Amino acid sequence: MVCAGTQEAAGSMEPACVLCGRVDEHSSILGHKVQIGGFYFHTFCALFANGLYQRVEGSIKTGFRTEDLVRTMKQAEQTLCFVCGNLGASITCADPGCDRSFHLPCASEGECVTKHTAEFRAFCWEHRPHQAVEAAPVQDTTCIVCMEPVGDSRSYSTMVCPACRHAWFHRACIQEQALRAGIFCFQCPLCRDRVKFIKDMVFMGIRIPFRRPTWEDDNTYASLLERHRRCDASDCRYPRGRERAEGEGPWQLLLCSSCAAQGTHRRCSNLSQSTASWECNACAGEGIASSSNSDLAEYSTVSQQEMEPSQGSATPERSSSSTTSQAPLGPADCSRVPESGGLSRQRRTDWR
Repeated sequence: MVCAGTQEAAGSMEPACVLCGRVDEHSSILGHKVQIGGFYFHTFCALFANGLYQRVEGSIKTGFRTEDLVRTMKQAEQTLCFVCGNLGASITCADPGCDRSFHLPCASEGECVTKHTAEFRAFCWEHRPHQAVEAAPVQDTTCIVCMEPVGDSRSYSTMVCPACRHAWFHRACIQEQALRAGIFCFQCPLCRDRVKFIKDMVFMGIRIPFRRPTWEDDNTYASLLERHRRCDASDCRYPRGRERAEGEGPWQLLLCSSCAAQGTHRRCSNLSQSTASWECNACAGEGIASSSNSDLAEYSTVSQQEMEPSQGSATPERSSSSTTSQAPLGPADCSRVPESGGLSRQRRTDWR
């Protein structure tokens, strides 16, 4: 008998996991479903099951025998889940002397912690780990991810960044962030610390996949890295065209200092060499584009020869961005992290 709360699609032809009873095929918490000896089970249901995987010098074996799975199933059939009260619990609290057992899908409801480390140990609500950082949310503190209240203290569902101690979030919210970011881009949404943050999140049972972030899978945000390369002046005077520019001089391309989505050659907008920034019409909110420290007289004395394009035409350099995250674990570009609804209102620039 398996957990009644996890029996899904009763009339479905899809096989259920023999360890938890769920039919989920691509569950982010249970793992993918695999088959051995005619039995189907979720990866993490098997990894956390009592004695199914044998640990060898801190790592797990590549597999196990069918008879080992049958033995674990028979033991679970005689074990009650302390969360849902049904038989079929295959995971027991790792604390010595504790005999509380549960199904993996019941772990969250029972406030249990499952550590996705080499040992794959699980703990019940009484023996689960707690954050060592001493901090408490001030009144009306909200989750930095979903912007919903987090309560007045740390708890199973409420956590805080151990580095800055100001970023509060729900366990479910930060778990979703971890699944999307992966180990290479997972960091505190507020202070962007990685060393203390990742270590503490793993200790608290947050699963961080060892892969690149999901938003890089289909290059959805690739266009955000492209720099605008066109002169948008109403009358572009550059003989080589709007799409070309030089690295300096009157034909250098300046981008709008506010939106960076519009550009102009210095000469096309009568901008002097000393002009440091420029705004397009839309951002300036005026009839003509504005500039800072412009000196139109400078170009009134420029000779015709100086106005001609040089032979060595060069395109502007691609602007690059870098994160201030500590101890990066890989080459992934985390400057492209998409914003969550709440985060965009609190710390928009931190994620970009």
